[in-house]
Amino acid sequence: MANFVHLHNHSHYSLLDGACRIDDMIGMALENDMSALALTDHGNMFGAIEFYTKAQSANIKPIIGVEAYIAPQSRLNKSGQKGKDTSYHFLLLAKDFTGYKNLLKLVTIGYLEGFYYKPRIDREVLKQFHEGLIGLTSCIHGEIPTKIIQGDYQSARQTV
Repeated sequence: MANFVHLHNHSHYSLLDGACRIDDMIGMALENDMSALALTDHGNMFGAIEFYTKAQSANIKPIIGVEAYIAPQSRLNKSGQKGKDTSYHFLLLAKDFTGYKNLLKLVTIGYLEGFYYKPRIDREVLKQFHEGLIGLTSCIHGEIPTKIIQGDYQSARQTV
């Protein structure tokens, strides 16, 4: 498993969504001879420093990320029904220190400007603070997977 890296992991810092503690994540990575591991909690980076220091101590390359909530239109739009098109999931990974700082900015903006049931960002701020980041389509609640499930392949391609 040394060549396999989990890039989408939630810890107990993913409030109401993650149960795995960082020590357990690091332990499993060690048991499976993994050289790297990512932490991508939902909408926050509360565990980033703990994860980084513990992974480094275990000789595992820490990959810091977040599963962000992306508003379909503007993060400033606070209308709609709970859970219905108020946000999509989008996985962001920092590839360097600039990316880490940009993740911090994005998460902060999500809480201070975009909070509507969840801390949301939008394409506008993602475009502004994209440097040093790698974006992945996320889980089934991502915009692209949602559009594919709905059979809207053209819109999914446009989103890509």
